[in-house]
Amino acid sequence: QAQLMESGGGLVQPGGSLRLSCTASGRTLSIYNMAWYRQAPGKQRELVAYSARAGTTTYADSAKGRFTISRDNAKNTVYLQMDSLKPEDTAVYFCNGGGTLNDSGPLWGQGTQVTVSS
Repeated sequence: QAQLMESGGGLVQPGGSLRLSCTASGRTLSIYNMAWYRQAPGKQRELVAYSARAGTTTYADSAKGRFTISRDNAKNTVYLQMDSLKPEDTAVYFCNGGGTLNDSGPLWGQGTQVTVSS
């Protein structure tokens, strides 16, 4: 069973950027559809960005034009580049593997906190 670990979260000012990383151990990520979810306090977990193993990507409306999901198969890592961050992007961000566009998969990381505040 693959294990996922996120990193790269932190505190950033509005308009700033962060890059989250999700590294896998135990299994190569290239065989999985991968996604980033987030969960803000008091809200349900929501899909932010999705990367199909075939190569296509899909974004939530809130992330379009600002976030980019990418993979580095040589490093067995998935990234989420987040630009033009807004306070409403504040949440715990989770890496997810093995799901579809409509349903999360069984592989989850522990999450990384992103706080956007001045």
